[in-house]
Amino acid sequence: MDAMHAHRARLHQWLTAQPFAHRGLHDASHGIPENSLAAFRLAVEKNVGIEMDVMLTLDGDAVVFHDETTERLTGQPGTVARMTARRLENMTLLNSTQHIPTLHAALGEIAGRVPVLIEVKSDPQARRPLCSAVRRTLEGYRGPVAVMSFDPEVPRWFAAHAPAIARGMVMTTHGKSRYGLLLHHSWAQRWAARYAKAQFIAYDLKSLPSRFVQWARRQGLPVLTWTVRGEAAAALAHAHTDNIIFELTDEPETAPPV
Repeated sequence: MDAMHAHRARLHQWLTAQPFAHRGLHDASHGIPENSLAAFRLAVEKNVGIEMDVMLTLDGDAVVFHDETTERLTGQPGTVARMTARRLENMTLLNSTQHIPTLHAALGEIAGRVPVLIEVKSDPQARRPLCSAVRRTLEGYRGPVAVMSFDPEVPRWFAAHAPAIARGMVMTTHGKSRYGLLLHHSWAQRWAARYAKAQFIAYDLKSLPSRFVQWARRQGLPVLTWTVRGEAAAALAHAHTDNIIFELTDEPETAPPV
């Protein structure tokens, strides 16, 4: 087996070995908000992978946060891109004692114990500085980790500037991409995956079944699907893809195994 095929086999193995908790194993009703150190700690305890979102701060750091603005998750108004990392770290997440973590703090908590998927939430202006911030933070990190994005320029950037970091595309056929790609057709999705130099795909559950997913798996690309909630969704996901990115439901009997 040559080096390229060996690398692809290792990537496929860790991307498909265990399910990934969407934004960590969070439960707001018990004071464990999404994308918090507590959610990541619980995922490690349950031995499931972790998916998280990162955004760029005013001072060029990467923080773990999903929204462009802070109000939904903190109750305080603000725009992440206009705030420093220190200011964001001092903000408390709603109904908890948790604070917004930097990517450095999150990886320090996880410490390579479970696989990590980092979704880069970029826009054209923030793309390069955010990719650079993520790359800097990952220097020396020991543990399975990959970056992914709806923006095909993100994995393409990592292919050029940090090829050792695994990279993937996030895709859906619902709604128009902010990057100008209306990926409702299999041919457009294939083009985007090739352009991005993607090594895996994270695909919207609502877009399954998919001819593109069938094509990607034939190419040897691992395909994960999001966001899986409940038994019926898990069955659909496992019928068409290689792994799931899940959230726990309120009913224990319908939750994906952890």
